[in-house]
Amino acid sequence: MFGIVYSACVHGIEGQLIEVEVDISNGLPQTAIVGLPDSAVRESMERVRAAIKNCGLTFPLARVTVNLAPADVRKEGASFDLAIAAGIMAASNQLSGMVTPLTLLIGELSLEGRLRPVPGVLSMVHGAKQKGFEQVIVAAENVQEARLIDGIRVVALSRLSDLAISRTGLDEEAASAAPPANTSLLAEEMPSEAGEDANAVDYADVSGQLHVKRALMIAAAGMHNLMMIGPPGTGKTMLARRLPTILPDMSDAEALEVTKLYSVAGKLSDRGSFIRKRPFRSPHHTVSAGGLIGGGSIPKPGEASLAHGGVLFLDELPEFTRTVLEVLRQPLEDRHVTIGRARAVYSFPSRFMLVASMNPCPCGYYGAETASSACSCSPLKIGAYRSRISGPLLDRIDLHIDVPRIDYGTIVSRTPPLSSAEMKAAVLRVHGLQQKRYKSAGIHFNGELTGRLLRKHCAVRPDAEQLLKQTFDALGLSARAHDRILKIARTIADLDEHHDIGVPHIAEAIQYRQLDRQVHDTANR
Repeated sequence: MFGIVYSACVHGIEGQLIEVEVDISNGLPQTAIVGLPDSAVRESMERVRAAIKNCGLTFPLARVTVNLAPADVRKEGASFDLAIAAGIMAASNQLSGMVTPLTLLIGELSLEGRLRPVPGVLSMVHGAKQKGFEQVIVAAENVQEARLIDGIRVVALSRLSDLAISRTGLDEEAASAAPPANTSLLAEEMPSEAGEDANAVDYADVSGQLHVKRALMIAAAGMHNLMMIGPPGTGKTMLARRLPTILPDMSDAEALEVTKLYSVAGKLSDRGSFIRKRPFRSPHHTVSAGGLIGGGSIPKPGEASLAHGGVLFLDELPEFTRTVLEVLRQPLEDRHVTIGRARAVYSFPSRFMLVASMNPCPCGYYGAETASSACSCSPLKIGAYRSRISGPLLDRIDLHIDVPRIDYGTIVSRTPPLSSAEMKAAVLRVHGLQQKRYKSAGIHFNGELTGRLLRKHCAVRPDAEQLLKQTFDALGLSARAHDRILKIARTIADLDEHHDIGVPHIAEAIQYRQLDRQVHDTANR
């Protein structure tokens, strides 16, 4: 006797369909699972056996062989339990007609036959929809997540016995008990405006620091990486946490991709809606390299991928170990993370804005001495502190901005501070301009310009080019730093609604290479 049903697994963040073939033949009672299963999949047979018996069904006293195809793809996790049980029931004529050839089965089984939720359902259902499947059966806890994909029927299952041949009407019962219609990407029900406003943060909360807000607006407009340098208590973290408020809303495709990442990582707090708020991730400086970019025997997304579409904030950057920081170099350039394992290579998207902060010295008060706080660090200690960040990583950070102390008058000033709404309006205008400019270029933002595209879209006036040349020679900049200045100047020109890059744009862009100037000044002492 032979039965075949379909399940799925997650490879990276994409769902991959798996054929579950079951053969029951004469012989001594024994079971075997083939097709590169991991230990969790091999153990599933014991869960399936107990679940079938405890649901009042019959487990075949024969030779049972389960094949998970394609056989060269490693199968991991407990999401195959339901499909393996259904395959055995199909081969032994116990399965109801609700499981059609275009039905996907996903779920873990308890020993008493209850269905438990599994992570990554959104990716699996999306993969099934793309392959033309019409129905998916999942645990009740996964129903809302599965229904985020429009155009495929989702059925909630509570117990394995509900799939038995005597319960052919369950699909209608489950469908009537489930939400009335699938939720599409465009028709998603969003939280109320009042609820969002009650907990919203805004740049209007930050007094002063207008030049830092200007730099953050430039960074958001061109999707540039940014570093803030200043003594403790000047608002670096406060400024960084408000950056998502001036970024444009996520598109449907971005929302789907980000929600997939969180589903695969098991961090989807609200299974019934897409993640529409741009992520803000702020890992502690003790994070490991695997925690930052992802890893593990079964690779999962790290902080760099969980920040996809949003902001990765590294507070007190020199406190991170150098080996951890260096793993960011590849994601910052390629905008995805690649993790190689013996049997497979996994890829996770990681297109994020890197925002970092640091003190000017180990004690934090170099250049900002007051009566109560004076810097006690020697030049040697300051140099050692700053050298914890490698030159190649600094080159990948476009803007370096000084965040000084603010005086009492600024704190108590009644002048309305620059708000997130005002900054976002300018950012959205520049984003719209970039979408038109790069429509056929394969990129979206000035921060992604490289090589030929950089030369094509960064037309510099002769007097501005002369200024850039003088600065390049005087500061001994790298070629990458030269390109970063051009990209920043392109964004500044866009904010000023200028087609060509002029002297004011280059001059302002150079001012945002704070650390390049400091390194040059230190070398000439």
